[in-house]
Amino acid sequence: MSDAIKHECGIALIRLRKPYQYYIDKYGTALYGANKLYLLMEKQVNRGQDGAGIANIKIDVPPGHRYISRYRSVDQRPVTDIFEKVNKKFRKALKGNREKAKDAKWLQENIAFTGEVWMGHLRYGTHGANEIENCHPMLRQSNWRSRNLVMAGNFNMTNVETLFDKLVSLGQHPKDKVDTVTVMEKIGHFLDEENQRVFDRFKGIYENPDLSDIIEDNLDLQRVLHRSCRDFDGGYAMVGMTGFGAAFVARDPAGIRPAYYYADDEVVVVASEKPAIKTAFNAEYSEIKEVQPGHALIIDKYGEYNELQFVKPIEKRSCSFERIYFSRATDPDIYNERKTLGKLLVPQILKEIDYDLENTVFSYIPNTAETAFFGMVEGLEEYLYKQRKKAIMEGILFEEELDRVLSFRPRVEKLVSKDVKMRTFIAEDSQRDDMVSHVYDTTFEVIKKGRDNVVVVDDSIVRGTTLEKSILRMLDRLGPKKIIIVSSAPQIRFPDCYGIDMSKFKEFVGFRAALELLRERGQDYIVDEVYAQSVAAIESGNSSQQNYVKAIFEPFTHEELSRKVAQIVTPADLNAEVAVVYQTVENLHRACPNHSGDWYFTGDYPTPGGNNVVNKAFVNFMEGRLVRAY
Repeated sequence: MSDAIKHECGIALIRLRKPYQYYIDKYGTALYGANKLYLLMEKQVNRGQDGAGIANIKIDVPPGHRYISRYRSVDQRPVTDIFEKVNKKFRKALKGNREKAKDAKWLQENIAFTGEVWMGHLRYGTHGANEIENCHPMLRQSNWRSRNLVMAGNFNMTNVETLFDKLVSLGQHPKDKVDTVTVMEKIGHFLDEENQRVFDRFKGIYENPDLSDIIEDNLDLQRVLHRSCRDFDGGYAMVGMTGFGAAFVARDPAGIRPAYYYADDEVVVVASEKPAIKTAFNAEYSEIKEVQPGHALIIDKYGEYNELQFVKPIEKRSCSFERIYFSRATDPDIYNERKTLGKLLVPQILKEIDYDLENTVFSYIPNTAETAFFGMVEGLEEYLYKQRKKAIMEGILFEEELDRVLSFRPRVEKLVSKDVKMRTFIAEDSQRDDMVSHVYDTTFEVIKKGRDNVVVVDDSIVRGTTLEKSILRMLDRLGPKKIIIVSSAPQIRFPDCYGIDMSKFKEFVGFRAALELLRERGQDYIVDEVYAQSVAAIESGNSSQQNYVKAIFEPFTHEELSRKVAQIVTPADLNAEVAVVYQTVENLHRACPNHSGDWYFTGDYPTPGGNNVVNKAFVNFMEGRLVRAY
């Protein structure tokens, strides 16, 4: 993505279903769980590189022995850093105790990270400093094993202030007003209440310490999640572990954030992406299931699992950006969807180049757009096949002309590549843009100067600044007649509030294009009307009922906005003509029929909190406040 955006995050959970000794005997290592978690996390490192964390719980170790272990890191390579520390801990503990290396009981009583339940998290921070305190997993501790809670998640809540006030009304004194704290403390509160409910039920029947085991066997995590999450508004896939070894993965009622699981007789595994599970456990894709919206995969102390509803599901609106960009294309479904996105762009591209394939070169930037590019080339080949058939059917061709028709192929070149080793150290604005442009390398002498069109596929265009300051200038040096930038995603018009770092209107070139068109057509009053409606709705507490900002875009067609974006991103001194082609929302849904989340393109938010956020974000823009609206 030429305009890189971030999102949060990646989750992983492993529950070893057999005794710890089983894995040592079968796989010859006490690090089976650690090694598998490392694989799960490395194969999802695309989801978060700001930090990482892991946690591990031992089941049924004797009192007096540590049973919860946690490492977090904000190192440059946090996953590697964490697992190097785990390995170092093992080597240190086994020094002089080599005979104990395969003794599960000794290992669990003497070495951390020898438990049966593992959790991993990869962080992309959308707010908060990149400090270790902001890394998951978060830990809520107690001397009662069943009251301990470890949590991590891929989530953003739109109603943090409401949740914070709820905690205060329950008698808590939260240390921070952020969704990470409010979510964990709310679940922790109802976990405490569930402990008390079970304790009261059995206290006259059993005595301590047996009562602790009875509490653990009778805790209802489905009930805890229902009571905790029923007033959450946001997108989330949350993973939690209790101190006694029960675990859960809970998914929001619209299925916005992803969560998949696999189970066999040895393990239950959860991850944000299917390829990670496939790679780590060699599972068949058909065996990897999706946690359903509004449901939680709950794994009890004994390794038995069930998928249970904890909140009422609503219309499924899974994030389509997962399919366009975020998730790895090694997932066969995502690979095919991205190819289809590229193929569906072909009619618009042909129109933009006036069907002149002979004088057009096709390429892509960045590497994540490669799969959509393959789909586009496949679509061009299909178009050429139809043209060949038509030419042959309509008349007799001379041999030379027939050879030309049959042998013609789209001109495909690698025009742009990123020099990942080059970094920019110049701070002065006057020189920095020029230096940034040289982070990319270009392939010279493949373009016929003044004659060729250049078509470059990107996965999305968010801000447009990289296009304006580097990529278009770089392509212009090749001497093309026309540059067509093609986005496999539709026009980004609205903020995201469910996990993607797109929170401010001023960052969207599509929004800037709409404002300029309104000014040019003397329709500025629409901006003032939307501002007044948004302010009134916020003051009256009704801003969750409607997205007023849609009115900004309603006067314009898809094509009008695309042309204005092209004007905005084109430097004044560029020689080539520039056009921008965006995917349509209709074709997005054709390509990704099972992932209809499109609020950043359409403004149709899946939860009431989304409308509240978009109206607040617009008011922030109008009043010059550079803050998130949630």
